Amino acid sequence: MTDFSSIYNQYFKDIYKYTLVLCKNEGLAEEITQETFFKALKSIDEFNGKCKIRAWLCQIAKNTYFTYRRKEKNQKCGIEIEEEAYFDNLEQKFINKESAFQIHKLLHNLDEPYKEVFALRLFGELPFAQIAELFEKTESWARVTYHRAKLKLKENL
Repeated sequence: MTDFSSIYNQYFKDIYKYTLVLCKNEGLAEEITQETFFKALKSIDEFNGKCKIRAWLCQIAKNTYFTYRRKEKNQKCGIEIEEEAYFDNLEQKFINKESAFQIHKLLHNLDEPYKEVFALRLFGELPFAQIAELFEKTESWARVTYHRAKLKLKENL
């Protein structure tokens, strides 16, 4: 296998954007990305080359994120709300939260692969070629899937 630092330098941005799409939190995305590369370094000898290294790293990142979410879910009993954030401009926050929640709910209800392709393209800002590579499909497939996801979201709005 090549020098791991070159792999890190080449793929860090892509993996960070991917994890940012998953968790929508910059700090957490950075933490998960670092953990992803740590896990990849520990198991680089197990990489068999059947898939592209970017796809392998994304799979590690996805699994790391889901493990984090499971642990977080087990540790929390409920949602904590900060009082000062709650009382600052309550009406505006309610409107923004409601509309954002509605959009996220629609996106959440999309079937796979539409949901993930749409999120990777819009939030992760990944080019269609990289999305296609992640799914081991063609670039045309990624474009069509993204377009269909947009149509489904517009239809439900």
